[in-house]
Amino acid sequence: MRVLLAHTPQMRRDYYGERSLNGLRAVADVKLHEGDVALDAAALVEAAADVDIIVADRMTQGPGEIFPRLPKLRAFVRCAVDIRNIDVAAASNAGVLVTQASPGFVQSVAELALGFMVDLSRGVSRATADYHAGSKPDVVMGRQLAGSTIGIIGYGAIGRHLAGIAKVLGMTVIVADPFVTIDDVAIRHLPLDDLLAHADYVVCLAVANAQTENLIGAPALARMQRHAFFINLSRGNLVDEAALAVALREKRVAGAAMDVGRAPDQMPTPELAKLPNVIATPHVGGLTPPAIEHQSSETVRQVAKIVAGEIPIGAVNADRWMRRP
Repeated sequence: MRVLLAHTPQMRRDYYGERSLNGLRAVADVKLHEGDVALDAAALVEAAADVDIIVADRMTQGPGEIFPRLPKLRAFVRCAVDIRNIDVAAASNAGVLVTQASPGFVQSVAELALGFMVDLSRGVSRATADYHAGSKPDVVMGRQLAGSTIGIIGYGAIGRHLAGIAKVLGMTVIVADPFVTIDDVAIRHLPLDDLLAHADYVVCLAVANAQTENLIGAPALARMQRHAFFINLSRGNLVDEAALAVALREKRVAGAAMDVGRAPDQMPTPELAKLPNVIATPHVGGLTPPAIEHQSSETVRQVAKIVAGEIPIGAVNADRWMRRP
């Protein structure tokens, strides 16, 4: 079978890797996308006209219009957890299997959250920028993580891992997540409003969906303590960025750190990222070799199963897969 690896050369280098590419070549005939821009619908149809499987990065959308126009296509394999930009219903109607990767970035993202908390508390980025600019940084009293309270919104895999780290550091851990039961007596399970009122660090790790759109807006920000910091490592969709910008400018929250936002590819929005009390990174929470290889190697295993006519782990519409080998 023939596979289109839809990553651009840079995305292929950063988010797929040579070892997984060699593994993919061992189980299928691989066609590479060599352009510097992600394939849009028309370009994807043209590039995938002769392939059986598309392996796509998060930048390559799977709109409904492509599936009827690719009669040879058997599967659309996403090298990421987020499949919101794939029209799964349209793929199912065409009999095309859709798969997603499991989260292999738990430790990587949790460690970035820890780095954000230290940076916000001690002014690392601010002082470094001043030194680089040739000016003397202000000496500002910092805050220890030990003895502080971390509020984690969303108690999934990353939230649980981060909670464990925070406890070891001597932090009080509070969690808001209406969909889980927490057995750890050292963690307080609170409604979101109560968490916002009590946390020194609010870390947003909730799932992005219609129900969590703008979860952190003006009312939520108004409940936070003025000395508290807000950290977003989930998706930009969860935050009303205009409200956050106002809260930051008016010092109604002390600062924010974000690895995601509403700019293309879930990057932090430049207008928000340039505020002096904001730390921003360009969607790199999961960009470490172990995290990337976890997901890319998983697509290799998925493709091998599909080639064999078997349903792989990570299939989201197996009951509608009609174009099975």
